[in-house]
Amino acid sequence: MAALGWLTPRRRSATARSVLAGEASAEAARKSSQEAQEAEEAQEAQLAEEEPEFPVIGDVKAAAFFDLDNTVMQGAALFHFGRGLYKRKFFETRDLAKFAWQQAWFRLAGVEDPEHMQDARDSALSIVKGHRVAELKTIGEEIYDEYMAERIWPGTRALAQAHLDAGQKVWLVTAAPVEIAQVIARRLGLTGALGTVAESVDGVYTGKLVGEPLHGPAKAEALRALAAAEGLDLSRCAAYSDSHNDIPMLSLVGHPYAINPDAKLRKHAREKDWRLRDYRTGRKAAKVGIPAAAGVGAVAGGTAAAIAFSRRRR
Repeated sequence: MAALGWLTPRRRSATARSVLAGEASAEAARKSSQEAQEAEEAQEAQLAEEEPEFPVIGDVKAAAFFDLDNTVMQGAALFHFGRGLYKRKFFETRDLAKFAWQQAWFRLAGVEDPEHMQDARDSALSIVKGHRVAELKTIGEEIYDEYMAERIWPGTRALAQAHLDAGQKVWLVTAAPVEIAQVIARRLGLTGALGTVAESVDGVYTGKLVGEPLHGPAKAEALRALAAAEGLDLSRCAAYSDSHNDIPMLSLVGHPYAINPDAKLRKHAREKDWRLRDYRTGRKAAKVGIPAAAGVGAVAGGTAAAIAFSRRRR
C-alpha cells in the first residue's frame, strides 16, 4: 500500500477497496472456471467407469478404426511429412514466407476447410510427381522417427492396444497418403491403414489421385468396403476420431468414440451419448493449437510443413 501514500485517507481507502474487489473478482472467476472444468472432467470419468467391458475378447466380427490426425498423433501427418520433405529440399526456402500464413491459419482455426484441403491435395501431388513410390516410403520411415514417433498420444495408443489384445484388427483411416499411413500403422503394430491413394505408373507418381482424398464421407465408404471384404459386422466395430468431419464414419459403427474432440464433435457426441476421451492438457486452450512457449521458432518450423501441402500449383 506504500504506493498509495500520497492519497488522502478517504481516497486511499476507496482505492484499496477497488484493488481488493478486482482481485477478489478475478480469483472468483478463475476458481469458477476451474471448478466447471473439473466437474465436466469428473462427469466424463464417471461415464467412462460405467461403460461396459469393451472391446470384447474373441469377437472376430469386430475391428477398430482410428483417425490419425489429433486422434492417434498430435498434429497433422501431412504437416510433419512436409517438414521432412522441406528438410530434404523437395521445395525451396523462398516459399517459406509466402505460405507462412496458411500454416498459422490451420493451427489457429483447428478445422479442415475444403479449399485448404484442395490446396493441400494439389500441392502434395505436384511435389511428389516424378518421384518413385519406393523413395517416398523410405523417406516416410525416416520422417516418422524424426517428427512423428514422439507425438503419438499414449492414451489413444493404449485404446488401440486393447483391441489388439482382444484379438481384433486395428486400422488407421486417414486423408494422409496411404504410404505414410502404412508406415505409422506398422510402427505402432496395427493391422494396416486406409489412406489417400496417389496414382503411380511403373512405381513413379503421376501427379494424380485415384479418386478423391479419403476425407469425410469417403472414410465411411472405406469402412463399408473393408468390412465387406473382411467379413466384419460394423455394429460390433469401434471408431475413434477428433473431428466432426468424421461423424459419418463414427455413425457407421456400434461403438463410436470422440477422442480429443473439436467443439462440434463434442456437442454431437454428448447429444448421441457417445463415449468421450480427452488426452490434452489445458483442453480449452489446446483448441487453437499453438503452445504459448513455442514462439516464433515453432511456427517457422511448422510452416515448412505448410509449404509442402498448402501451396497452389503454378
